Amino acid sequence: QVQLVESGGGLVQAGGSLRLSCAASGRTFSTTGMGWFRQAPGKAREFVAAISWSWNTKGTLYADSVKGRFTISRDSAKNMVYLQMNSLKPEDTAVYYCASGYGIQYFQYDYWGQGTQVTVSS
Repeated sequence: QVQLVESGGGLVQAGGSLRLSCAASGRTFSTTGMGWFRQAPGKAREFVAAISWSWNTKGTLYADSVKGRFTISRDSAKNMVYLQMNSLKPEDTAVYYCASGYGIQYFQYDYWGQGTQVTVSS
């Protein structure tokens, strides 16, 4: 199994920045990609960004709503994945989850963290 723990959420004003972190532990050698999803109150969980480092698929994916503002990155030595969020908007307010896998669909991920709250005030 893979355990994932998110951190870095908080309250920020519109236009500000936050960096979310996701620490992976356990059977991380089997993990070849990680993604971030978010869920706002009353809404479905939605894809935000993903990164892959498998031998045949290396790259990143972003939701249109965050392109140019968010950047996903990885520190392989620390088993960490990050989501740098700039130019935050009130509509970015949600609980953010990291998950192991790759793609834009919920079912393409197997292990999930507990989430970290991001609140953007206007």
